[in-house]
Amino acid sequence: MSKKREESKNSFLSIITRYLILLLVALPNLWLFYFVFAPLTIYPTYFLFDIFFDISLSGHIISVSECFPLEIVGACIAGAAYYLLLILNLSIPNIKLGKRLKMILFAFSILLIANILRIFILGLIFVGGFSWFDITHKIFWYFLSTIFVVVIWFTEVKLFKIKDIPVYSDIRYLYKNSILKK
Repeated sequence: MSKKREESKNSFLSIITRYLILLLVALPNLWLFYFVFAPLTIYPTYFLFDIFFDISLSGHIISVSECFPLEIVGACIAGAAYYLLLILNLSIPNIKLGKRLKMILFAFSILLIANILRIFILGLIFVGGFSWFDITHKIFWYFLSTIFVVVIWFTEVKLFKIKDIPVYSDIRYLYKNSILKK
């Protein structure tokens, strides 16, 4: 088999593998992200609150001073944000496995830290009894959560010198090597 044909076969196999992983990870309902990141989010948040308050933990509920229950629901875990970062990282072609794993670990770590800090800050606002908790929570939910993902992705692009465009580069490659082009 010629070298060009072998490279083409490997590229096509890479595309299938990367998108199959994305499909399998999404089923059912992103449970893998919630399974992995729920404890990674809840326990550090609990430990942060424990520095400043008398607290207890029961499942997903952190009770601060026995008066303020902070329930960390699935949306707080941000499973969809982790999935979006995984999509962006796996839909880039021509990246070696080691570099790809570093990119994913970097993105997930930064999002996890930002998410823990977000929950902690919102918890402090709630416990403090500030009247602007609801609006602050909505701003974090609708606006800043999207900004977190965008900033993390652009940081990755710069830090890891990513030249390709997610999804588009794969579609362009498939079209270029398809019978439609010939």
